Amino acid sequence: MPRLSRWAIRAALLHLGLGFTLGAMILINKGLGVWPAVWRWLPAHIEFLLMGWTLQLVIGMGFWILPRFDQGQSRGNEPLAWIALGLLNTGVLATALGPVLGGPGWLPIAGRAMEALAGLSFSGHAWRRIKPPGA
Repeated sequence: MPRLSRWAIRAALLHLGLGFTLGAMILINKGLGVWPAVWRWLPAHIEFLLMGWTLQLVIGMGFWILPRFDQGQSRGNEPLAWIALGLLNTGVLATALGPVLGGPGWLPIAGRAMEALAGLSFSGHAWRRIKPPGA
């Protein structure tokens, strides 16, 4: 398994753990009502699971699994994939933690922009690795 895939999958599992922990805290509060302020973490819980875990796992597996058509067995433009990984993690943290920790109002927007740029960056990396059948 390539190094980028290992790092992406590890980061995805970290986001999964954070998302499940926040979800458990919210669920415990829903049943027992011990800490009403925990509901502020609901958007972070959703962000960690949807973007942090799911999208990160897709990037890690996609980098590993997409076909390599050239003779050198290149995985495409690897620096673009690393940029995508960095942008995605930074964007998830900015979007999830900015509002909860009292960051500026533009931080979630910047986080979403980083996530979108991560998608474009990974698409740029993978573009040459996707070909129609028989091509």
